[in-house]
Amino acid sequence: MCGIVGYVGGREGVPVVLEALRHLEYRGYDSAGLAVHCGDRLAVLRAPGKLSNLTEKAYAAGLRGHLTVGHTRWATHGAPIERNAHPHTDERERVAVVHNGIIENFRELRAELEAGGVHFSSDTDSEVIAHLLAAAGGDLASAALAVRGKLRGQYAVAAIALADPGAVVAFRNGPPLVVGLGEGENLVASDPAAVIAMTRRCIHLEDGDLALVRAGAVAILDADGCAIERPVVTLEWEPGEVERGGFRHFMLKEIHEQPGAVSETLHALIPDPGAPSLAHLGLDPATLRRFAAVRLVACGTSWHAALVGKFYLERLARVGCEVEYASEFRYREPLLAPDTLVIGITQSGETADTIAAMRLAAAAGSPLASVCNVRGALAERLAAYNLATHAGPEIGVASTKAFTTQLAALLALALAWRDARGLPAEETRALLDRAWALPYDIEAALDQSAAVAEVAGRLQHAANALYLGRGALYPLALEGALKLKEISYLHAEGYPAGEMKHGPIALLDERFPVIALCPAGELAEKVRSNIEEVRARKAPVFAFGDPDDARLAELAEAVIPLPAAPWPLQPIVAAVPLQLLAYEVAVRRGCDVDQPRNLAKSVTVE
Repeated sequence: MCGIVGYVGGREGVPVVLEALRHLEYRGYDSAGLAVHCGDRLAVLRAPGKLSNLTEKAYAAGLRGHLTVGHTRWATHGAPIERNAHPHTDERERVAVVHNGIIENFRELRAELEAGGVHFSSDTDSEVIAHLLAAAGGDLASAALAVRGKLRGQYAVAAIALADPGAVVAFRNGPPLVVGLGEGENLVASDPAAVIAMTRRCIHLEDGDLALVRAGAVAILDADGCAIERPVVTLEWEPGEVERGGFRHFMLKEIHEQPGAVSETLHALIPDPGAPSLAHLGLDPATLRRFAAVRLVACGTSWHAALVGKFYLERLARVGCEVEYASEFRYREPLLAPDTLVIGITQSGETADTIAAMRLAAAAGSPLASVCNVRGALAERLAAYNLATHAGPEIGVASTKAFTTQLAALLALALAWRDARGLPAEETRALLDRAWALPYDIEAALDQSAAVAEVAGRLQHAANALYLGRGALYPLALEGALKLKEISYLHAEGYPAGEMKHGPIALLDERFPVIALCPAGELAEKVRSNIEEVRARKAPVFAFGDPDDARLAELAEAVIPLPAAPWPLQPIVAAVPLQLLAYEVAVRRGCDVDQPRNLAKSVTVE
């Protein structure tokens, strides 16, 4: 949510900051702005809507300066209009501030400031920070140290001051901030994706940190105001990975990147293709055997991955597993123990509720692991064991390759755990051997693009859709429905096929399409029976499943073939055509595929 960029160096700051903000558009936003130190003044420009509106305004203004902060805002306090866009300044425009998060006590702070004669120009909680910094006096770093103690809530802040033309000050409590380290120039950003065009070297700030960023030096102070060193992380991403690369949308590009992403994730987690060992990650057999149970905590699409992970861990490794919405887990006083491994699953590694759930588990004495796509992110820093996914940067708001690589990581964990528990080795090796062919299965699923597009043409004018699945494909019904509603704004619901008679069947008629997951396997006959019930209500069925199933072909309007695979691999393969279906429907409905309305890629506030 929201994007922060601050630049200091020898180049003109406006084009650098605008380009960096472009790489943060995927996070979701409804207005944008920037502030430039122009020597004798801080010039501020804001624009509602897309970043292109700000870009046009900025180049028309011709602002020049080597110290610049910029922001893309996702509205919380105050409507998404120009006066509420960031940056915010004090009345005399001595300080300019950009802020992610929520200041919970802003009403009290605002009342105090207004009682002292301060006039506010916006409806936001963020503006109080600018007035407090200006009132604190002294240099900006000292002012920030004094002011952050007055703020309650979650915040990531970058600020510049008229009195100091050579520094960006940044501090955080909750939402992420990184410092990108260049040559004679440095960048502050809310996401590594913003710095990759300039440098691959960055520092992740910890909660309580304050960074004083100059062109030639970066100083970091901890929560107590003491100088501290933070490790420098080298990003694995290449600059070209945050470009569309000839594809119409980032989402389509990322769907097509899944064969490579899944392959890289499996090979990174299981270096020996003949043995599913995670000992190099600290999860050797003896360590795995010490854990009696697992809790998977996640949000959104990652929660769907966790649901599949439960099937993996319980059926393959025979380990008891519970799946929790991170946003609920943290408030229900869960019973935890030192022998319960808690795994946070998060693409960004900074999802606020997942991070809070992990911290709660750690405080209760449970060991932590992460499944994360961003090296050095907070989830990885909190965890003792890290199952890193290798999806590369995911720009489209609707997660695709991050989801399938999360499934690959959870499968690797289940196979290693199964091996550690001494369960039949020949079955473990057979499944591992078959897993190495997953990229080819995904390619085969991608080859069904034309058939998926035909089905999308049938769905684009629908008002609703119902997705049905059983077993490990029930979470894929949830995920397919989520993708469709996220980017096409078509209402969709995922449901266990066996539960359809307990409610959703009342909705069905000839105008209510049903998407059924019915690959060959142990549950195919039961899913066909559920499809029979759907057809009896005249609802059209579009099936993803076994192309050789004659009865399925009779029942369905169309059957999209799914490659034959053992049940643990089916969720990874089935995800791909469901993603393509959502994409094709959204394109036909004229929706903004990569930046759907009201959504944010990285939810860094509660």
